[in-house]
Amino acid sequence: MKSKIPYSKEIQLALKNDPPGQWMAAFPSGAIRLNSGYPDPSLVPSVEIKQAAARLLDEEKDLPLHYIGSPRIPQLEEFICQRMSKRGAATSNEELLITSGACQAIDLVARVLLDREAVVAIESPTYMEALEIFQNYTDKYISIPVDDEGLRTTELEQILSERKEKGEALPRILYTIPTFQNPTGTTLSLERRKHLLELAEQFDFLIVEDDAYGELGFEESPQLLKALDQRERVIYIGSFSKVVAPGMRIGWVTGPKELIEVVGWFKKDLGHPFAQATLFAYLETIDFDSHLKKLVAVYQAKARVMVEALEEFMPKSAVWFLPNGGYFLWLRVPGVDTAELLAKAHEAGLAYVPGRFFFLDQQEGLEFLRLSFSYTSEEKIREGIRLLGKVLEEN
Repeated sequence: MKSKIPYSKEIQLALKNDPPGQWMAAFPSGAIRLNSGYPDPSLVPSVEIKQAAARLLDEEKDLPLHYIGSPRIPQLEEFICQRMSKRGAATSNEELLITSGACQAIDLVARVLLDREAVVAIESPTYMEALEIFQNYTDKYISIPVDDEGLRTTELEQILSERKEKGEALPRILYTIPTFQNPTGTTLSLERRKHLLELAEQFDFLIVEDDAYGELGFEESPQLLKALDQRERVIYIGSFSKVVAPGMRIGWVTGPKELIEVVGWFKKDLGHPFAQATLFAYLETIDFDSHLKKLVAVYQAKARVMVEALEEFMPKSAVWFLPNGGYFLWLRVPGVDTAELLAKAHEAGLAYVPGRFFFLDQQEGLEFLRLSFSYTSEEKIREGIRLLGKVLEEN
């Protein structure tokens, strides 16, 4: 039945896409959750945050419960600016906007910069929720493959040169997760980072750098694109979801002052004052660098267990990228439709995310799947990979 609601043309076009969250398939209770891009439960500081909230209310009374008023909110902004500066990307308060997680930041940037005529360049594969957001605004994309050094910038240059020569539209923005990418876990090399910035200048587009996992490197993390940017080409998006707690819903976006001011005009939710104040009340009690080292040690050990289990239980045809940070490992099993296999995996007691959801053209992802080592225990990671190997053997 046709809807009688007078949706705008833009909304009607967006509603033709798949509903959000299609990748979140229901799985049996008790299944080993190698699908969950969540922090390790033992690393989420629930007790400390509870104590921080109690202390916050004791000290500030009603202030954090109003729209504005808590002095800890500007202190959180200053903390973020200091972290950005420490990582080589000096940022002022005028160039910063705190958002409800990274997804709101992506959506706000898309709302301000995109329309139905805009072209977006994306990695292939890429973060599925970013795809869902961009599809609300445009249906024009350029997909660039990813290998073990991240986005293939030479191929991007070739595509852009050909489009320019033909008089075709060039991208308005390029969205990338250059460090410990979701879903592949790969990291853009320094040489390619510099090349990407050169291409942004040459072909006049902006880069949206999603850095949700950037501080979770098992070795030294590479320089931020934002830190290398000399021409204000990079819009940086950060988040506390992966390093503190996703339910706090606190991220941020930094970029040219003029852009951040405009993005702020369209952010009408007035933020989350209590969550922001509580987060800083927690952060002011810890050594954040030591906190990150603790997280990295746990995730590095889990990644090692997963890789060792893959080497033991996967068929010889299977290939994967070795993660050097973040949450994820990207597995390819030639000749296997991982979406069709998922039901059998669920029956065996295992959950993963089929690779097709990370591609604009879902047919490209049929042989891939994303495994997460962040949430589940080392013991269950090994058992989950063993079960996956068994399901593949019986397929």
